[in-house]
Amino acid sequence: MLEQWDIDQAICVSHTSKENTVLRSGISPEKVFMVPNAVDTAMFTPSPKRLSCDEIVIVVISRLVYRKGADLLVEVIPEVCRLFPKVRFIIGGDGPKRVRLEEMREKFSLQDRVEMLGAVPHAQVRSVLISGHIFLNSSLTEAFCIAILEAASCGLLTVSTRVGGVPEVLPDDMIVLAEPAPEDMVRAVKKAIDMLPGIDTQVMHLRMKKLYSWDDVAKRTEIVYDRAMQSSTTNLLDRLPRYLTCGSWAGKLFCIVMIINYVLWRLLEFLQPAEGIEEVPDIGPLHAQLDSRDNLCEAEEKRI
Repeated sequence: MLEQWDIDQAICVSHTSKENTVLRSGISPEKVFMVPNAVDTAMFTPSPKRLSCDEIVIVVISRLVYRKGADLLVEVIPEVCRLFPKVRFIIGGDGPKRVRLEEMREKFSLQDRVEMLGAVPHAQVRSVLISGHIFLNSSLTEAFCIAILEAASCGLLTVSTRVGGVPEVLPDDMIVLAEPAPEDMVRAVKKAIDMLPGIDTQVMHLRMKKLYSWDDVAKRTEIVYDRAMQSSTTNLLDRLPRYLTCGSWAGKLFCIVMIINYVLWRLLEFLQPAEGIEEVPDIGPLHAQLDSRDNLCEAEEKRI
C-alpha cells in the first residue's frame, strides 16, 4: 500500500488513473492530483491544404504489441476495406505483432490499401498524420494516450477504444469511441467517415491549443511539488513498523532494505565533506519567478 510508504503527493494523468491508484494503493484521495498530459501544438499542425475525401486515409501510429490492440487491427482492417472501397490504411510502428499485420495484408490481398511504414521517428510523426483523415487507436488499456492529442492537433478525427482514461481526453465531436471488439470498431469507423465533411482541421487545432498546454501542465505539477515539500517528514523509526505490515516476508525485507539505504546515506554524508559545496538559494516558486521576469521585460519595453 502506498500509504504505508508515506507518499506525500501523487500525480495521475486522468481521473480514471486517479481512481485506480486510490483503490489499488490505499493512498488518501486528497494526496492524489490529476494533471493531464499535453501536446506541442507548435509542432503538430494541420496540413495547409484540405485533403480530398475522394480517398479516405486512416492512420495508425502505435507500437505493434498486444496491449496496443494490434490483434484487434488484424480483424478490423479487412472488414473496413471490404465495406469501404475508397478507404486506405497507413500503419506506422513496429513490434512483435507486425508479422500478424503483414500476414493479414497478404491473406486479403491488401498490399495496395495497407501501407506498412515500420518504426516512425517522433520528428516524422506529423508528416504521417497530416496525410490522413482519421486516426485509429485500438489500445486495450490506456491511462491517457498522447497520440490522440497529437492526431487531433493535426486536425484528424479520432476513432478509439473506450478504455482507461481515453474518454476524458477529447470532446465528443472530436472522437468516436468504441468497445474493444471488431464489430464495434468497424461501426465507429463508419460513423467517423460520415462525420468527415463537417470537420475543420484548423478549428480543431485551435481548440487543442486552448485545451492542452505544457505550460499549464508545468504550473499544475509545480503546485503539487510545492505541497509535497511542505508536507511533514517522518523519521525512519516511525516508518519501520509500517513496512512490517506489508507482509510476513516482504515487510521484513523492506525494513532491511530501508535500514541499509539509511546507513549508506549517512556514510556518504560522512565521507563527503560539506566544505566547498555551494548552497543553492531558495528562489521561491517557479511561476513567481516567471511572472517577475515578464514584468521586468514589459517595464523595459515601455522604457525603450
